[in-house]
Amino acid sequence: SAPGTLPHFMEEPDDAYIIKSNPIVLRCKAMPAMQIFFKCNGEWVHQNEHVSEESMDETTGLKVREVFINVTRQQVEDFHGPEDYWCQCVAWSHLGTSKSRKASVRIAYLRKNFEQDPQGKEVPIEGMIVLHCRPPEGVPAAEVEWLKNEEPIDSNLDENIDTRADHNLIIRQARLSDSGNYTCMAANIVAKRRSMSATVVVYVDGNWEVWSEWSVCSPECEHLRVRECIAPPPRNGGKYCEGLSQESENCTEGLCVQDIETASDIALYSGLGAAVIAVAVLVVAVTLYRRSQSEYGVDVIDSSALTGGFQTFNFKTVRQGNSLLLNSSMQPDLTVSRTYSGPICLQDPMDKELMTESSLFNPLSDIKVKVQSSFMVSLGVTERAEYHGKAHSGTFPHGNNRAFGTIQARNKATYIQNLSSISTTSELKTTAVFGHLGGRLVVPNTGVSLLIPHGAIPEESSWEIYLAITQKESSLQPEGTDVLLGPEVTCGPSDLSVSTPFALTIPHCAEVNSEHWNIHLKKRTQQGKWEEVMSVEEETTSCYCLLDPYACHILLNSFGTYALIGEPISDCAVRQLKVAVFGCLSCNSLDYNLRVYCMDNTPCAFQEVVSDEKLQGGQLLEEPKLLHFKGNTFSLQISVLDIPPFLWRIKPFTACQEVPFSRVWCSSQKPLHCAFSLERYTPATTQLSCKICVRQVKGHEQILQIQTSILENERETITFFAHDDSNFPAQMGPKAFKIPYSIRQRICATFDTPNAKGKDWQMLAQKNSINRNLSYFATQSSPSAVILDLWEARHQHDGDLDSLACALEEIGRTHSKISDVTETEIEEPDFNYSRQNGL
Repeated sequence: SAPGTLPHFMEEPDDAYIIKSNPIVLRCKAMPAMQIFFKCNGEWVHQNEHVSEESMDETTGLKVREVFINVTRQQVEDFHGPEDYWCQCVAWSHLGTSKSRKASVRIAYLRKNFEQDPQGKEVPIEGMIVLHCRPPEGVPAAEVEWLKNEEPIDSNLDENIDTRADHNLIIRQARLSDSGNYTCMAANIVAKRRSMSATVVVYVDGNWEVWSEWSVCSPECEHLRVRECIAPPPRNGGKYCEGLSQESENCTEGLCVQDIETASDIALYSGLGAAVIAVAVLVVAVTLYRRSQSEYGVDVIDSSALTGGFQTFNFKTVRQGNSLLLNSSMQPDLTVSRTYSGPICLQDPMDKELMTESSLFNPLSDIKVKVQSSFMVSLGVTERAEYHGKAHSGTFPHGNNRAFGTIQARNKATYIQNLSSISTTSELKTTAVFGHLGGRLVVPNTGVSLLIPHGAIPEESSWEIYLAITQKESSLQPEGTDVLLGPEVTCGPSDLSVSTPFALTIPHCAEVNSEHWNIHLKKRTQQGKWEEVMSVEEETTSCYCLLDPYACHILLNSFGTYALIGEPISDCAVRQLKVAVFGCLSCNSLDYNLRVYCMDNTPCAFQEVVSDEKLQGGQLLEEPKLLHFKGNTFSLQISVLDIPPFLWRIKPFTACQEVPFSRVWCSSQKPLHCAFSLERYTPATTQLSCKICVRQVKGHEQILQIQTSILENERETITFFAHDDSNFPAQMGPKAFKIPYSIRQRICATFDTPNAKGKDWQMLAQKNSINRNLSYFATQSSPSAVILDLWEARHQHDGDLDSLACALEEIGRTHSKISDVTETEIEEPDFNYSRQNGL
């Protein structure tokens, strides 16, 4: 180094920010310099922490030295001085030392919450708009940018907008085009933050146009003039013009006399009177005709919906002794008198083969029979069965379980349940003590039930068994596009084991189709993990799953926690959603809130929504509808349509809401809902009519017509058609089963025995629509008993004995046609009653 020269800094350390946990580098460069060291917060940095480079300046030939050090987040956090963490360089030459500027080191951050979010405004046209924004605290301070409808605002391109005043947005004169959603964006070197969006509505109040000229004088001696609210018309929720849109006055100064009773008026009134009389006569005639017809049995077919589908007729047969009777020592009564009630499915009462010889009658020792149903006739049972519990006023096809919250006509007399009957504090758990006779356990109004068969529990034993639904977020988290199709259900205690499979019924929301869904049953282990038990389509002997349109019936041997998972295997997989609309007045008496829910089409999901709405004072405004939501990645749109323009208004840009596909498809058990706020112009408006449109883009659409009063004392109560099983959460012993035990035993005795002609339990399964995984039943000690347990689980609400009777009769008819046993004499039956009733 040249003597007499102090070091000169060619590069000094700059202020720096530590982002997350990344260290920063401070550098220093001086000439001429023999040594350079850093001093931080008044203390020398250890020599080992320096990295130095040495070079020669080609112009002056002086020595140039450059030094680097790292500063970590931990070092800055550990410093607790009166000022920020700082460092500076000290360079030496032969003459002395020089010091650089102090460089501060700070930890960069940006808080999440804005100190002040912009607030929505409604301003008249040409009014001033000021939106305030105070960004989150941060180091370095955040820079602010404004967005309108997600597009950046450039104040340099619009002189009417100013964004420079302390982060605020100022629009000097509001225009209609300034309506929109405004968002404040804050960003620094760490992160970006978005404020809540503020909706700005620029409205225009109406001003009347000038009155028109008076019209010509009418025959009523009046003329009128009109005006319209179009100068300008109200826009974006602006007020409608006050006052009348038309005026009329007498145009003859009271000198005109009107002749009211003209000939045309008389003719009009006479015609109306004649029409009223004609309608009254027609109503009376139709009423009398229907009464006379019902007396002669015209309505006998319709009455089957009330009597379980049984029609009564009498017949007599004379027959020879039956060599197939078990007790051959008994002499049969050759004259058999029967009172027979046959189901609608029995179309031909002349079927003599069915009525005379069938091996269904073989185990029976008494041929004198008086029965009240085709089910009894098929079995030849002498006693009359007593059916416990309530049943539907009709029978339904296999698998069509309408118990799960389906809304039907408002005037249903049976099983009409008001929303007020659902408790807001009901625990989704039920417990009962069961013995050898078995029974049924139900979680009320959820579609979840447990059937303990007769004999599953050892004799002289009794177990306390519980059934519960997980109310909190399920611990089962589906992967990818997999869907939790129903509630997570627990039955227990888990350490108990049964000798006969029990039936667990879990509702689901999938539209059943094996080409679109692969549905799995999973069980939670004691360690809290979930393992797959089986696929519904899988052939296994460990358990059995029967998938109906709205529920899955599972035959199991061990208690535990179970859930159904759906794996969509095509874009056509459908998740069934129930759409319901609730409404209530807000704190502001002029506002009315609409809440639209899209939930799984299961009773427990609907009950959860109803309970929540009851706490908020919400009322069901229309019968819920079913939406078929496909797994095709398209979003869901919910919109409010046809709002009366001069009575109600909804804020612009809020009448339609769109929900991403993933939020709907992967929403687990939590119902999705969107809220809309409507405002009436005056308190005198008490009626609301509008439409709610819920649709999947390029998919299914449902329209809910809302017609209601917002006043509670004037509102019509919306009821829904459901099975109210809250009064019978547990049934023990015979009353829990639809099939009497004596009849059940005879069925099992008939069908459990192998038959060379195929009339065995496999045919019984086939006739009850059980066509898959028959190997499971083959491993049971009584396959027929397990099949009947499954039938009991499927028909717990409708008690559809007709379907079982039809199945038994079809088996009997098929067997009779191939049987070698023939009747030697058959007397023609008496069909007087049956013919009279049209059978």
